[in-house]
Amino acid sequence: MPKDGHLSPQRLRTPEALVEAGLAGHERLPELHAVAARYAIAVTPAMADLVDPADPHDPIARQFVPDAAELETRPEELADPIGDGAHSPIPGLVHRYPDRVLLKLLHACPVYCRFCFRREMVGPGGEAMGEADVAAAIDYIRARPQVWEAILTGGDPLMLAPRRLADVVARLDAIPHLGVVRLHSRVPVVEPERVTPELVAALKAQDSAVWLAIHSNHPRELTPAARDAIRRLADAGVALVSQTVLLRGVNDDPAVLEQLFRDFVRLRIKPYYLHHGDLAPGTAQFRTGIEDGRRVMKALRGRLSGLAQPTYVLDIPGGRGKVPVGPGYLDGSDAEGWTVEDPTGNRHAYPPKG
Repeated sequence: MPKDGHLSPQRLRTPEALVEAGLAGHERLPELHAVAARYAIAVTPAMADLVDPADPHDPIARQFVPDAAELETRPEELADPIGDGAHSPIPGLVHRYPDRVLLKLLHACPVYCRFCFRREMVGPGGEAMGEADVAAAIDYIRARPQVWEAILTGGDPLMLAPRRLADVVARLDAIPHLGVVRLHSRVPVVEPERVTPELVAALKAQDSAVWLAIHSNHPRELTPAARDAIRRLADAGVALVSQTVLLRGVNDDPAVLEQLFRDFVRLRIKPYYLHHGDLAPGTAQFRTGIEDGRRVMKALRGRLSGLAQPTYVLDIPGGRGKVPVGPGYLDGSDAEGWTVEDPTGNRHAYPPKG
């Protein structure tokens, strides 16, 4: 399977490359090297071109350019914040929920997000699934009829060669009880040129539905090239949903998320999850409070179509699962009736008193 050694030479992967591209000042080299010694760096040309070097708070740079704050690990932060390891019966496979499994096919990504919840595991030298591991995972799924969905993650599964990706999709598609093959990817947004006709063809299945969850956090990421790549996927019949991480200083603003979610829907992407930031090491500078996320979601309710509303979710540390943590609108009980709050903040009795 491809590793980072097969990536485009244009990708910025060293502190010196970031400085030469104007994404960081020369005086920051010692800081950048300190971060690079622990966490992988990669910025694609598509993302580098979006950075405004004159803006010290640029939301694109904040996502991809290392910062010394990443070296500050808080007591509550965890190397495996969502507990993959506790639910990995065989290498590369996570079985947390009865009806679905994750396959972590590789550990390479087109970009390395500074807030990544798998940041201790991804990057150059990360262990990928070999053929024996993939075969064992296919056997594991085939032997468990309750598994209805296989989710290809990593790393980024669209970093695989199209031939290799097509092989994995076909082998999963051949399992009779499997209904969905889902992939999670940053590629269509951060490296849209990778979405070739061969890659799109690799996502075709005969019996299973293929869904692609596209990760994007800011409307500026949806460049004309990214939009073209997404349209190619949608036109080929790939069902599209979105994943967004709520990030302080990037998108913790209702107006930013409103634009992003509207853009998703226009591109035939159903907004799916708005993730609360995980407790990954060195990511405290990105995490909002849960009440901040609820405030943002409440501001979107009523001014944004239901088609454009994601579910705000928290992955409970320790592998205990993902739960919605969005705002509530009901008070009371069935016996006493309810008080319900409308999108403008006014409260009403339900059922209405005669």
